[in-house]
Amino acid sequence: MKALRKTTTSAGAPEIKRAELPLLQANEAGAFSGYASLFGVVDSGGDMVMAGAFARSLIKRGAQGVKMLWQHQAAEPIGMWASIVEDTRGLKVEGRLDLSVARAREALSLMRKGAIDGLSIGFRTRRATTEKSSGVRRLHEIDLWEISIVTFPMLPQARIGAVKQSRSGVSRMDAFGVRLARLKAQHAALEFSNALRRLSGSS
Repeated sequence: MKALRKTTTSAGAPEIKRAELPLLQANEAGAFSGYASLFGVVDSGGDMVMAGAFARSLIKRGAQGVKMLWQHQAAEPIGMWASIVEDTRGLKVEGRLDLSVARAREALSLMRKGAIDGLSIGFRTRRATTEKSSGVRRLHEIDLWEISIVTFPMLPQARIGAVKQSRSGVSRMDAFGVRLARLKAQHAALEFSNALRRLSGSS
């Protein structure tokens, strides 16, 4: 049996995570769908999101309570999520860009040309376990704040459209690389969280 270290927190550090599957092409009205997260696979940061991880958060917020942002920028909402559900594969989303917003029109043009096709989640980890042998962190409960349309993954080698590793093919990742990836993700998410607080304070 693999040794696990359990982590449970109600106020963990904010994080971001990229789904390495392309969006389905947006239509002219700005409607699109895709997967913002996949279950049971190890990502480039050494994390594995488990089935059911979003359930409590989705009950609490619903699709309308999760922001659609551009590149995790709190000051740049660009649309609304119509549906966010967990299926057997992962976190399936359907949304529509607000084409009255200039940035949303730009995003739509880039998405339809295939220049941008990525989704990334902004969240806090509520409950996780870590395998001591491989360093893989299993995320059992996630508090989902926002889902962004993004250009680049967390690490350069995690390319758009690259399907994550299969359940049976979990690799042992370099421990330093995993830690570095998590630090980068936490730093980016902390900047987003600070920006959100500044916006709330100025309103």
